[in-house]
Amino acid sequence: MKIFTYMLAGLLFGATATAQIPDYSQFKTDDEENNIEIFKSVSPSVVNITNSRLLRSFYSFNPQEVPQGSGTGFVWDKEGYIVTNYHVIQQADRVTVTLQDGTSYAASAVGVDPDKDLAVLKIDAPDAELVAVQPGDSLLLEVGRKVIAIGNPFGFDTTMTVGVVSALGREIDSVSRRKIRDVIQTDAAINPGNSGGPLLNSLGQLVGVNTAIYSPTGSSSGIGFAIPVNTVKRIVPELIAYGRVQTPVMGIRQIPQADYYRGQWGIEGVIVLDVFPGTDPERLGMRGLTRDQRGRIQLGDVIIEIDGQTVRNEDDFADVLEQRSAGDTVKVKTLRDSLIKEYEVELLSPRNR
Repeated sequence: MKIFTYMLAGLLFGATATAQIPDYSQFKTDDEENNIEIFKSVSPSVVNITNSRLLRSFYSFNPQEVPQGSGTGFVWDKEGYIVTNYHVIQQADRVTVTLQDGTSYAASAVGVDPDKDLAVLKIDAPDAELVAVQPGDSLLLEVGRKVIAIGNPFGFDTTMTVGVVSALGREIDSVSRRKIRDVIQTDAAINPGNSGGPLLNSLGQLVGVNTAIYSPTGSSSGIGFAIPVNTVKRIVPELIAYGRVQTPVMGIRQIPQADYYRGQWGIEGVIVLDVFPGTDPERLGMRGLTRDQRGRIQLGDVIIEIDGQTVRNEDDFADVLEQRSAGDTVKVKTLRDSLIKEYEVELLSPRNR
């Protein structure tokens, strides 16, 4: 206020001296210095993602490219791999990645995981233009720690917001309706267009991928969610190598609409529909659904525990298997005819199912 007053007075009274504007860089706090440093170092890693679909014109029947939406992503490595949310590119016929310098590249999807709302794209860009993020460790996060989000909310590119970790261990639904667990909650402003962007710690390390918000209005209400980086570090290499997550399988088929039947039968666990020939479940006598002489459905095995971890539903079942690899042997407890049965089952590669 004093600076403005002095400058105005000089104009009014014809002062010949020019008011000196102070160097505000001298007044930056340590926290501001940290924010500025992180933005300068990480923003070149953040990209804008736009997608479009080919739709046939009602009048000419010629396909037309129609913009579908936009979001954020970030450079994973110098090979040109870009990480974003699956829902950012879902149903897209064409995806374009724009780097911070404004250069745009056509992108191809090399792997997607709808269950964790993650996708990996590939662009053909020179190494010199690609600045990769540095992954951190989401297990080191604590409630109250500062976090920074960089993204493209509402089309405003390379926007930074600052907040704290509001909570840990949250659950949100993915596009496939699977639960994403151990999600980070933050009050750093996240809006439409931020999806797929990085959530960073005070060292500028990636700690999460901004994915969803809780909001009655569709804009930030101070409750945003990010997929933890430890999940990202596990999934992204598999998407790059195989195009999908290599979660091992047990050799059973699960019953569809399982929640409905669990409610009907008043049980918890994974209901075995049937077993695949040549697998351990078949050899060891695990049994799926059968019908009695009157045609009534009879329950077989219901999986209730794997390696000591309680299995209440398909989400629990998948969470356990995601932590294992093909070739691992797991101890499985099931309930059949009110009796507990135990099996030792070797997990199989999903490519062999």
